[in-house]
Amino acid sequence: MFLAKLSRQNRSPLALAFTFSTRHLSSSNLYDRYSFRPPPSLVPEPQNIEPHPDSRTNNLKKKKKPQYRPPSSLDRTGSKPIHSELPFDFRYSYTETSPTVRPIGLREPKYSPFGPGRIDREWTGVCAPALDPKVRSVEGVEEEDPNLEKKRKLTRGRIQGEPLTGAERKILVENCQRHKTSRQVNLGRDGLTHNMLNDIHNHWKHAEAVRIKCLGVPTVDMKNVCTQLEDKTFGKIIHKQGGLLMLYRGRNYNPKKRPVIPLMMWRPHEPIYPRLIKTTIDGLSIEETKEMRKRGLAVPVLTKLAKNGYYGSLVPMVRDAFLFADLVRIDCQGLEKSDYKKIGCKLRDLVPCIPVTFDKEQIVVWRGKDYKPAEDGYFAATDQNSVDDSNMISAADKHESDVEDNDSQSS
Repeated sequence: MFLAKLSRQNRSPLALAFTFSTRHLSSSNLYDRYSFRPPPSLVPEPQNIEPHPDSRTNNLKKKKKPQYRPPSSLDRTGSKPIHSELPFDFRYSYTETSPTVRPIGLREPKYSPFGPGRIDREWTGVCAPALDPKVRSVEGVEEEDPNLEKKRKLTRGRIQGEPLTGAERKILVENCQRHKTSRQVNLGRDGLTHNMLNDIHNHWKHAEAVRIKCLGVPTVDMKNVCTQLEDKTFGKIIHKQGGLLMLYRGRNYNPKKRPVIPLMMWRPHEPIYPRLIKTTIDGLSIEETKEMRKRGLAVPVLTKLAKNGYYGSLVPMVRDAFLFADLVRIDCQGLEKSDYKKIGCKLRDLVPCIPVTFDKEQIVVWRGKDYKPAEDGYFAATDQNSVDDSNMISAADKHESDVEDNDSQSS
């Protein structure tokens, strides 16, 4: 006992405290009553214990993130370029770019908007021509090729088949109305873009006709919009009311044999075109040009264009105004600068007229010294077509009513 007391006296205070705490824990009932566990500093536990494969903690283990892979447009290892049999040049917009107008330069180096090595066509900075530009010059490719035109007509005629009757057209137009379906393709300031062709074919998988809503700059020339839609999709416009179009896919259209349309990954840069407003108007001096611009901004406004509106009646309005005045001013407040510049360019070609200025968000055009109204029968032809369509539908309705009357009389 004396030796135990002596050894206790010789111990350090830390060792005595550890002995006391161990003896106290062993003699107490805290663990049995409250499931008490001593801290790991006093009772070390094994650290690297693998959980059982059937345990819940193993199932809740965090999954590793997959290794980063670049987008498909850049990761083209082992894949062949896409080949498309479409007989026309691929452009970003088919209605807002003209193959007859040559740019004077490019804002950025040439790169394909389809992605590197995605298609087997070379991007010239403006388009991806259907013919090899190395065989023929770019100027020759941009001109209308007779072989491609003939191929387009044959393909479109084969898909369309026999023309629709009045009753069939009426049923298709009725099924495309807003209260019948919500399927719609919106055609905005960029016009008929290349990727929009894929959207139209996606709608044609579920319906024979698709509704297209046209707003903004392209509606100035609706004739070009209708022509490009039929030419690039091989469809047929069966109804037109303002900026609302119904595009029919054709009797022999097969969704499983739809054409290959490579999608553009991003929008290409706009090329540099010649200036639309010149320093001096042809045939006038500098003083006369300045005076005309000042006078053009003071003439009464012909009309005010609404943002993203329908401008189908703008060309005939300007033509009628030129019968009484030599200068016409159009208010474009609220429109984008690029939008009313495109409108001025379309008026120059369609009216025709000479743009004077675009200052203060106004379009001022001059009819020129030797103005002759253009003999364009598009509007009259459009009205005639609508009259013919209504006559066809009314004739079909009359025939159906006659059949019903005969059936009732026979019964």
